[in-house]
Amino acid sequence: MSIEKIGFIGLGNMGHPMAKNLENAGFPLTVYNRTIEKAEDFKAKSKVAESLKDLVENSDIIFTMLTNDKALKAVFEDILKQNITGKLFVDMSTVSPEISTEIGNAVKIKEASFIDAPVAGSTKPAAEGTLIIMVGGEEKDVERAVPYLQKMGKQIKHLGKNGKGLAAKLSVNYFISTLYQGLAETILLSDKLGIERKDMLEIINESASGSGATKVKTPLLIEEDYKPAFSLDLMLKDILLAKDAGADFPLAQTLIETYQSAQNEGFGKDDVIGIINSLKKK
Repeated sequence: MSIEKIGFIGLGNMGHPMAKNLENAGFPLTVYNRTIEKAEDFKAKSKVAESLKDLVENSDIIFTMLTNDKALKAVFEDILKQNITGKLFVDMSTVSPEISTEIGNAVKIKEASFIDAPVAGSTKPAAEGTLIIMVGGEEKDVERAVPYLQKMGKQIKHLGKNGKGLAAKLSVNYFISTLYQGLAETILLSDKLGIERKDMLEIINESASGSGATKVKTPLLIEEDYKPAFSLDLMLKDILLAKDAGADFPLAQTLIETYQSAQNEGFGKDDVIGIINSLKKK
């Protein structure tokens, strides 16, 4: 295959290790982050762009990994002012399917291509290149992106047209939000009943109730250290996106109330399983 020049916008907790995997694979890479300090360790092997314009001009395929609809829209308002003919944009953010489709249509008018490719997995799989990537877009555009996506994920699922990747991501995160609230409540119950957390979590993880989600949060619950791999703020954002997309179910309102309460109490920057500190107060 011909090696294309890659751009990566957004070097947060997820974007930084994802971009590092592209750099380590040897692709010609340009990165951009609004806070330039986060790009410092790319200077040795890659190009650090001083502006979005600089990055887009020097890239054939541009990946974005941004926080929310507002951030993505702001970046593309700048990008769409440029000549982007023939370029492919791969948005890996978790945003609303509506904003993704809107941006995708605007990109196509400018004779460029756009796919949504959100991911399942937090910072550890991002660093290991073992994310699950859910993709929405045209087949030819997905095929063009696959060699690069393969360096960031262990599985790539093409689910249909633009927006379908995000539809799957919102569904997955809705499920995970229920798991984490359930796990936190279970641990609080076992605490009350005098069971050591280490023992309770070992039982959970070795039984049918265990999963990758419970195992990855076990050290945080045992150590009661909720440094964020995936923040509670971001989970609340995704639950609200899922509700807007159609998650009008009995659990949805309970989840929103619980996670919103935790955010209001100041736990939003903690890891999502830090919801246990809010539930403890109930």
